[in-house]
Amino acid sequence: MALLGEITLPGDKSISHRALMFTALGDGVSRLENLNPGADVKTTQNALINCGIGIEEKAGVVHVQGGGLRPFKQPEYALNCGNSGTTARLMMGLLAAHPIHVQFTGDHSLSKRPMDRVFRPLQQMGANLSATQRKYFPLMLSGRDLWALDYELPYASAQVKSAILLAGLHAKGETTVKSPAFSRDHTEQMLKAMGAKINVKGREVTVKKLIKPLSAIDFVVPGDFSAAAFFIAAALLVPESDLILRNVGVNPTRIAFLHAVQEMGGDVSIANKKVHQGEAVADLRIKSSKLKGIHVYPEQIANLIDELPLIALLATQAEGETVVEGAEELRVKESDRIAAMVTNLSGWGAKIFERPDGFNVEGPTALSGGKVTTFDDHRIAMSLGIAGLISREPARFDNPDCVEISHPGFFDELRALMN
Repeated sequence: MALLGEITLPGDKSISHRALMFTALGDGVSRLENLNPGADVKTTQNALINCGIGIEEKAGVVHVQGGGLRPFKQPEYALNCGNSGTTARLMMGLLAAHPIHVQFTGDHSLSKRPMDRVFRPLQQMGANLSATQRKYFPLMLSGRDLWALDYELPYASAQVKSAILLAGLHAKGETTVKSPAFSRDHTEQMLKAMGAKINVKGREVTVKKLIKPLSAIDFVVPGDFSAAAFFIAAALLVPESDLILRNVGVNPTRIAFLHAVQEMGGDVSIANKKVHQGEAVADLRIKSSKLKGIHVYPEQIANLIDELPLIALLATQAEGETVVEGAEELRVKESDRIAAMVTNLSGWGAKIFERPDGFNVEGPTALSGGKVTTFDDHRIAMSLGIAGLISREPARFDNPDCVEISHPGFFDELRALMN
């Protein structure tokens, strides 16, 4: 059996969140095609509707009625962010300057994820925020006037950077965020395309207060590269595979995984590249490959963070040692992804060893398959689903439905490609 044929992937999750939020500040109706269909993006959509934004779907296209500079109304209910850290952190920045009172809540997993990294800089801008133990959900926000901030991030984080920039759109003066390393720049690209006064100079981003609404847009969301990564890994690992992924987002700040697998010896090529609303899109072709171990350094982590579980899997089949360091952020995702991957892969016979900030893997080793503990984390489930394609026994999941957060129908799509 091999992975053969071609597939078009769901819309990019990170871009989908931002497209919904930013078009709420638009000057008319925006049309958004190929929004990610997962639960996380639905959570953002419901939160915006709760704050008075008109959103409806017609023939697969989502229409957002922008409300201008001050579009948000007092929500009737608490904003339930579910499992979505992006919803939680970006909505805090988006709403911080608006005259409303909001309670943020989340599910059990999100309620254990620290939010102080976002609301500390927002408080420095004048935002009125309070949280359980000054860190966790539930959190209360009372919007009020903000002033600009010149902030140096202690580590690269697209979510924290974006939250500050969104607050800066309604803050007096110019807000600047400096980052120690490059991180995803979807916020900068989309705000610029919609008319915001935003300037990027290396790892420093400055935004000016909006004096008029953002422009409404018609936008086709690129295929999600983080979703593509799972199919890339599958095609690399399953012998005699030859797979094409159509219209995948290849924003330079998102494709560190592509560079990593090419360094490992993976045969992945790019064709038909184009740019729309600041976002690069292309087709990817992947052929099964013999892999070798690599060293992933701390400065590479920010743009590789979501795909590190797949690096762990690929490393089990690569010749030599793979080392990942500087990835402490993995411990505060939907699960402790370092522990989750080490637990599952070592249980299947892999030589993988946990580090405080990452892992070491010695390969190649055969994988036995069998039980998978997902920790209710979609990326853990999907990574072990790929591992199950090459294991002696099939993967058996304790909660396969957790993949609905980002990629409904993932396992069906994977099976359909097997020939």
